[in-house]
Amino acid sequence: MTRLAAALLTIGMTAFSAEWSKPVEIVVDDAICATYRARVDSDGNLTVRLTLADGWHTFAMDNQIRANEKLAGKKALGMDKPTSFTVTGGLAVDGPWKQPALLDFSKPELRIFSWGFEKQALFAAKAKRVGGERAARIGIKAQACTPTVCKDISKELELDLSLTPGPAEPGLAVLTPVRTQ
Repeated sequence: MTRLAAALLTIGMTAFSAEWSKPVEIVVDDAICATYRARVDSDGNLTVRLTLADGWHTFAMDNQIRANEKLAGKKALGMDKPTSFTVTGGLAVDGPWKQPALLDFSKPELRIFSWGFEKQALFAAKAKRVGGERAARIGIKAQACTPTVCKDISKELELDLSLTPGPAEPGLAVLTPVRTQ
C-alpha cells in the first residue's frame, strides 16, 4: 500500500469514527462491562449503540410492560430494570424508540420475567434539533447483569451536534418499536 493510500484510509476511518460520540463506559471491578455511544445520522435518527462485555446482558426498554403481562396480576418475585434514555439540550426525540430483537431471560418458576440483549444492541428514534445548543445530553438508565451480579447504570452521554451525520446504521431496518402499553 502506498503512503498516500494509507493516509487516505486513515483519514477516512477517522472521519467515519468521528461521527459517534465519545464512549461512556460502565465499569465493574476494574473491568468495562458496557459501553454506550450515540450519533445522529443523515436521516435524522438518533442512534445509541450499546456494546456489552462477554457474560453481561441488559434489559429491554419495555421490559416492565412485558413482565406485567406475563404476571397477569400476580406479584413479581424480582424485576429487572428496563433501559431508558432521556434526551435534552439541542436535540429532542421526535418519534417512538426502537430496539433490536429480544432474548428471553425469564425464569417463570421464580415469577421473574425479563427480556434483553447480549453482546451489542442498537436503539434508535427520530430526532430533531431544538434551540441553539451545540450538544445534546442523553441520560442513560439501565441495569447490566451477569448470572451472579447486577450493576445499576445511571450515566449521561454528551453528543456533539456539530459532528458530521453519516449514513444510517444498516441494522436500523430490523429494529422493532418499543411497546408503550
